[in-house]
Amino acid sequence: MTQFTDGYWWSPDGLRLHYRDYAGGDDGRPPLLCLPGLTRNARDFEPLAEHLAGEWRLICPDMRGRAESAQAKDPMTYVPLTYLQDISRLIADLAITRFVAVGTSLGGLITMLIAATHREWLAGALLNDVGPKLEADGLDRIRAYVGVGQSHHSWVHAARALEEANRDIHPRYGLEQWLAMAKRLYRLNSGGRVVLDYDMRVAEPLRVTGGEAGVDMWPVMAAFRDIPTLILRGERSDLLSAATAERMAVEIGSGAELVTVPDVGHAPVLDEPEALAAVYRLLSRVLHG
Repeated sequence: MTQFTDGYWWSPDGLRLHYRDYAGGDDGRPPLLCLPGLTRNARDFEPLAEHLAGEWRLICPDMRGRAESAQAKDPMTYVPLTYLQDISRLIADLAITRFVAVGTSLGGLITMLIAATHREWLAGALLNDVGPKLEADGLDRIRAYVGVGQSHHSWVHAARALEEANRDIHPRYGLEQWLAMAKRLYRLNSGGRVVLDYDMRVAEPLRVTGGEAGVDMWPVMAAFRDIPTLILRGERSDLLSAATAERMAVEIGSGAELVTVPDVGHAPVLDEPEALAAVYRLLSRVLHG
């Protein structure tokens, strides 16, 4: 496994939060701030770090309620604006002025909020299978599984459960890939059971009547103009439609590249050959324009 150091910071409301810090080179290039999806954590970016760490610094936070970060006292703080406040504090503590935001799903929504409020922070951006419009089928699927506790006898049992629930998302995966994903999503509890590594209460804001309604995020696409931006979409995605992704590219303009990762659903892991090649192109644009 690629080496990293553990770091901690405090949220504005007093939670001790954790991040992984993969060292990069010393040539002054901006770090990658890797923001995970709703039920994911810093480990979600292990596949990307395997390719980039050492050359690029990767800062991978566990959002509140995930993995090694403290759980919120109020579950209604499990919302993007609060995550933005938490991340803003981390950026300030690390004295980072510019970075490449790598946002998967929820992390992409946080990236959009960063663009809307502090676009000067963004040296580049990757929006991984997420956009201003989210498809109802994908949202319904997410609501159906988020916050539903699971407990397994072994890592293989957890991997098989993941395969059963997600084989349409990664149809080419074998047991080795499902095991690797299980170890990113689950943890071993004190009773020796393999359980999901997040606070089940992250689901509560999703279940509030009207909770899916928010501000119109389409105007935010203009904030990415002149910023190297990669829009990544899984070909089988049920959350980001091809039409939405294409409109995003048009709204952002010449700074955007749209790449569809074949035979993958929501969301690409970022080690797929097409995804990885696109990431390298994005980082080359960040460095060289």
